[in-house]
Amino acid sequence: MKISVKVDYACRVLAEMARLHGTGALAQMEQLAAAEAVPPNFLAQILGSLRDGGLVVSKRGIQGGYALARPPEQITLYDIMQAIDGELLGFSGNFEGRTGRRMKEVWTELRTTLDEKARAVTLDTLVTRSGSAMYHI
Repeated sequence: MKISVKVDYACRVLAEMARLHGTGALAQMEQLAAAEAVPPNFLAQILGSLRDGGLVVSKRGIQGGYALARPPEQITLYDIMQAIDGELLGFSGNFEGRTGRRMKEVWTELRTTLDEKARAVTLDTLVTRSGSAMYHI
């Protein structure tokens, strides 16, 4: 499994939006791109996926922008990864042969563990405030 650049950018942009949560301010695409060093065209795709995944809401117009669809403590790393890339660990579907059934069991156990860990990390734990880093594992 490899974490895509798109998922990494999505996590960083959502963390930036989490900093604004509760202030009533909307995040502007240009500000998000600059703050998290995300190419603007790529950011537009990411925000579209996050909106389609129900993680952000958008408002059009001069006073428009983006905001989290729910509080940061209710958005998990699992939610973000699902919205951007789908299943965290996909299977080939080929479980034939002598060891195929056992490999399916192993991959299923691994995916279950990965899903549980990703559901335990919420967006609010990714946010750093006032220049001090917060790391939660």
